[in-house]
Amino acid sequence: MRSLGVALLVLAETARLTAQAPVRPATSGGCRFQLDHVGGVGQQIVVGPDTNYYANGGVRLVCADSSARIASDSVALFGRGGNSVVNFIGHVRYEDSITVQTAQRGTYYRNGDRWEARGQVETRNLKDGSTLRGPALDYFRPLPGIRDTLEIYATGRPTIESFPRDSGGARPEPYRIVAERVRMRGRDRTWAGGQVTIDRSDFAARGDSLFLDSGDGSEGHLLGSPALHGLGRDSFELRGNRIDLTLDRQAITYVKALGEGHVISRDIDLVADTIGLDLDQEKLVQTIAWGSVTRPRALTAENEIRADSVAFDTPGQELREIRAFRRAWVGGNADSLSGERDWMAGDTVVASFSTEDSAGTRRSVLSQLAATGTARSYYRVAAHGRDGGRSSINYSRGDHIIVAMKSGGQRGVDRVKIDGHVDGLHLEPLPPGSDTTTTTPGRPGPGR
Repeated sequence: MRSLGVALLVLAETARLTAQAPVRPATSGGCRFQLDHVGGVGQQIVVGPDTNYYANGGVRLVCADSSARIASDSVALFGRGGNSVVNFIGHVRYEDSITVQTAQRGTYYRNGDRWEARGQVETRNLKDGSTLRGPALDYFRPLPGIRDTLEIYATGRPTIESFPRDSGGARPEPYRIVAERVRMRGRDRTWAGGQVTIDRSDFAARGDSLFLDSGDGSEGHLLGSPALHGLGRDSFELRGNRIDLTLDRQAITYVKALGEGHVISRDIDLVADTIGLDLDQEKLVQTIAWGSVTRPRALTAENEIRADSVAFDTPGQELREIRAFRRAWVGGNADSLSGERDWMAGDTVVASFSTEDSAGTRRSVLSQLAATGTARSYYRVAAHGRDGGRSSINYSRGDHIIVAMKSGGQRGVDRVKIDGHVDGLHLEPLPPGSDTTTTTPGRPGPGR
């Protein structure tokens, strides 16, 4: 699951799509347009207290404070002063210190300093090349006394292509983010709603809505049947009623699925009310889970784990330890015929793993089980050819039980150590040919 951190980093980058460079705010009265170029004919018409202006043949207007410039095939300006409205038609191009936008048509409202782009709108970030494409975009520039920061609204299922940062200088593959509507505020806050999808060749995410604050809040939320999928070599799938993200300097450090959480990875299939994934330098180092409605239940290649809460340590992407707390139960390999497992239970059970190389492949194998607090263990002892190949059964209780497993590619229990208040029983199989038919009291049958 090492790709999880890299994959989710796009959410932090999305909020920065339109605000990489400092924004020069408009003056207190908004943008006061000045005519920079007219390639065709211009006409001015006075209508009562207003003055309307029309021009074609390629027109370019600039704000008097040089904070923005807009060009198009033709322009129609209505009104004067702070309530004037300017329509731009055909091959519209808007530029400021942050973005370059193109569209089929656009309207600038000086009252409120609002720019509306319509028809095949494309917004490109001048610093990182990220883009937003869609049919409609409203762009609210900073305006003293009105807005202290930039705001963007895009509707009609816009598409964002966001490029995550790459320390090596190479241009990485972009993430493709699509939603019914998107709102961005300032440098670090993003809202997306309506069938949100995030895709790349190695990652996919789905949800009904997304919120991200990659600034002071350093958090994010994916809501509405959310799901995260890693599609690379270390594939994973995470689901829940809600998925929360914790960030540190725009990097995802913790992911939490709340309500009916379910994660499937290379090592674990885990369900619980709540599941948290801890990341360090974009790699999964710990998985934790807890719950009361759905108590954690996990399956690994060789084990089953149940408890009120569990923790899986996977530094270096290798399973090293499983800790289960309160009503803890850890089972070993299921029998191929009966499905029965050897198991250990207690208030706390800790399973330790070592790494072995097998045919050039590294894998984690159970090396020790330790239980404390009302500890109990159940395991079968192979007969090694005696008694028809049937195993004996050992059930033990104590304050503290440690079971060491065989190593060197061998399977089964090597030794058991029990401390404290110790009791239990050991059942040997009946000899071959014994009659186990139940008899009436007082008349022992053969083999009793």
